[in-house]
Amino acid sequence: MRNYRFSGGTAVVTGAASGIGEQLAYGLAARGSDLVLLDRDADRLKSVVDTIARRHPGVAVDSVVADLSDVSALPALGADLLAAHPRVTLLVNNAGVALGGTFDQVSAEEFDWVLDVNFRAPVALTRLLLPRLLASPGSHVVNVSSLFGLIAPPGQAAYSASKFALRGFSEALRHELAPRGVGVTTVHPGGIRTRIAESARVGSGVPADQVSQGKDGFAKLLTYPADKAAEQILAGVEKRRGRVLIAFSAVAPDLLARLFPTRYLAVLNFLSPSAARKASSG
Repeated sequence: MRNYRFSGGTAVVTGAASGIGEQLAYGLAARGSDLVLLDRDADRLKSVVDTIARRHPGVAVDSVVADLSDVSALPALGADLLAAHPRVTLLVNNAGVALGGTFDQVSAEEFDWVLDVNFRAPVALTRLLLPRLLASPGSHVVNVSSLFGLIAPPGQAAYSASKFALRGFSEALRHELAPRGVGVTTVHPGGIRTRIAESARVGSGVPADQVSQGKDGFAKLLTYPADKAAEQILAGVEKRRGRVLIAFSAVAPDLLARLFPTRYLAVLNFLSPSAARKASSG
């Protein structure tokens, strides 16, 4: 498959109002892609659109305010996107939410909320936009999984379940779509400096004295610049890489999980006790 061509294409990016999604929008605009940007934060999304319009007046930018946790509304959203944008060449499922707490501290509703945003929404959007992507051979899909789609520490049952599911879906999809001229990249970021720690929820069964401690520990993991992460993702898309690991905090645990598939957490704890505690507290 030839390198992906950004110029002249239209990219749909979810979670585009901040963090990796915002930086992807800037990077895609700089490469000549028209944009359809989705996020639930209307004010931040408008700021991103205004910035792109100022920097790249020749790029067409459409914004859609949408809450991806409302999976039942996605078919109508997809229909609107298809009607307004007859040619889509890149879908970036980047939007994600986090939820801290062990399985017994998280309600069924809270668990499903994470699955809806992190897994069911990307699957639904991919299904809705796939005919349009297939109509333009050379198109591409990006699904942003996580470090916790490679390892599954305690306290991350819902989040890891959603990100492992997205990883499995993406790998099967890549094998299915490659012969049809569409590439798929799965992204596994480590600790990227985004707003996910601010917006993360804590299970309703988590004791109050653990809530702030868990959020603080999670926030301390987020050190890698989002703009650098976005550039790595776009480089991976251009080269049609099947998987992109971002930051050493993703590369090292991935290696440990390959070498010690059932004991990687014990090894990680031995090598870096503080990092293992922080990972479990998110």
